[in-house]
Amino acid sequence: SSMLYGFNLAVVNSPAEYIKAFYNETLTEQHHWIPDEHFLTILYSLTVSIFAIGGMTGALLVGKLVTKYGRKGTLVRSTMLVFIGGSLMGFSRWFRNPFMVVAGRFITGVHSGISLSVVPMYLGEIAPKNLRGFLGLVPSIHICLGVFGAQVLGLSELLGKEEHWPLLLSLVLFPTLVQLMLLPWFPESPRYLLIEKGNVHATVSALKCFRKKGNIQAEVEEMQEEQRSLSSIKILSVRRLLTDRSVRWQVLTIVVVNIGMQLSGIDAIWFYTNEIFRNAGIPEPHIQYTTVGTGAVEVIAGTLGCFTIERVGRRPLIIGGFLFMGLCCAGITVSVLLQAQFPFMSYISVGCVVGIIAGFCIGPAGIPFLITAELFKQSHRPSAYTVAGCLNWLSNFTIGFVFPFLEDATGPYCYLIFCAVCWGVAAYTIWVIPETKNKTFLEISQMFATKNSVQKEDPTPNSHLKLALMNGYGSLRLHDEK
Repeated sequence: SSMLYGFNLAVVNSPAEYIKAFYNETLTEQHHWIPDEHFLTILYSLTVSIFAIGGMTGALLVGKLVTKYGRKGTLVRSTMLVFIGGSLMGFSRWFRNPFMVVAGRFITGVHSGISLSVVPMYLGEIAPKNLRGFLGLVPSIHICLGVFGAQVLGLSELLGKEEHWPLLLSLVLFPTLVQLMLLPWFPESPRYLLIEKGNVHATVSALKCFRKKGNIQAEVEEMQEEQRSLSSIKILSVRRLLTDRSVRWQVLTIVVVNIGMQLSGIDAIWFYTNEIFRNAGIPEPHIQYTTVGTGAVEVIAGTLGCFTIERVGRRPLIIGGFLFMGLCCAGITVSVLLQAQFPFMSYISVGCVVGIIAGFCIGPAGIPFLITAELFKQSHRPSAYTVAGCLNWLSNFTIGFVFPFLEDATGPYCYLIFCAVCWGVAAYTIWVIPETKNKTFLEISQMFATKNSVQKEDPTPNSHLKLALMNGYGSLRLHDEK
């Protein structure tokens, strides 16, 4: 699911001119008028950014879907959207209908909006706390692999030809088919089964599948502790989440990091890489290979972040990533302004683009989704992902649609806006967000209690549920503390 998101982000980059030509031909044939370049730019921008509108629609559905169908169940059911959207895009030229491309992008966006929230939620809930950061960044690696795959397949030697662009857009069908064959065999989230469904035996079975080694009893007791703290609270709606004073700093945090993640300029880089390199003076035949090189950097940086997060923690990666991205955004502005006087500055601007991508993938790409799971207890988590997802996708749409016009109006100075956003998020992280490495969800919630001006919960009350051993795994029984 994460790889499909990355693929759809970058796949429209290489065939951009072919898609515009298709729009021009079909509109001329069907409506007997020739659209001007400005109209074609708007229509192509809509094709790029409608993916984000679909994503925001999907994000709005996350809370209800994961509560009703579970984490894994939601992912399995949502794959149907990819088959519909991919088929629309694949057959668009055969039917001579440009709006099939737009509709297909929207529908695949709905799938990405759902999966971009549910995948990290699922991984965060099945992971032991000492590996939660590592597994939380696995989706970001696959996003980078999806981007890289789209860039490689979009080369002119492969599917980057005019006759092949519908096939390129519809390739999302094949990995989705693999997921549909494999994912139903995996267990549901143990936390969902116990805390929301109260199904102890299914919880133990899921944990036995996920934990071939380790203390299952201690992990179930930790879940029961969270269940006890939520005994009088049902799953919160988005409205109740936003008005709940006990999580106001957590909500503000996910607002800042998710908006900052998209307004950092990374989407402008992904959507319009070829155009940015063209403006930097890279020769036309070399642009596609430079773009593929940036994709390789994404994968390397994402892998580096994934394998270092449990060693260095969340804060250093997200702070360092945003600070470095801001520096590179400022570097693009300076290098483009001086390019006329110093031709070598074109290579500096390319280096800054690569730097933005590397800085993003090493931390800011995945940590916002990870900490959205970590900052909230089970009752608040679905609505928190709905809020985070909507803001993320709304910002994604804004950049995708506005960037071409912003660049026309402000030139290279537009990257200074991205620079300010990056450094602002880094400053907020330094002052507000605590380190969550190796903490349980309940412990993280208590870390924010002082900021939220609420009383900390007693982690060891006099009477609470424990797991009594039975055939090595157990059943629920009430125990009193002596």
